[in-house]
Amino acid sequence: QVQLVESGGGLVQPGGSLRLSCAASGFTFSNYWMYWVRQAPGKGLEWVSAISTGGGNTYYAGSVKGRFTSSRDNAKNTLYLQMNSLKPEDAALDYCVRDRGDNYSNTFDYWGQGTQVTVSS
Repeated sequence: QVQLVESGGGLVQPGGSLRLSCAASGFTFSNYWMYWVRQAPGKGLEWVSAISTGGGNTYYAGSVKGRFTSSRDNAKNTLYLQMNSLKPEDAALDYCVRDRGDNYSNTFDYWGQGTQVTVSS
């Protein structure tokens, strides 16, 4: 069955960096666009980034553009999110998410359990 398992979250000071990982299994990872979506405490879901099947195209929310970088290693079935210059408002539960189709649709069918990012001094 499809599984998405995030890791790499934690506590970091403002201005610091974290690298999130998402290990995928149960499907042909290289066939799917992948996304990061986050939810801050008491707020709704926020789309963060998208990456194409081969990794050559990436898209970001305005709130993270220039600070976050999404990448993937299809040989390792792993998605990454490098987060730099973290701000307190980046604190959230970050989810790895799969596109519903085998092409870009920006709709989602499988979600990981999430990894918590806390930004605080």
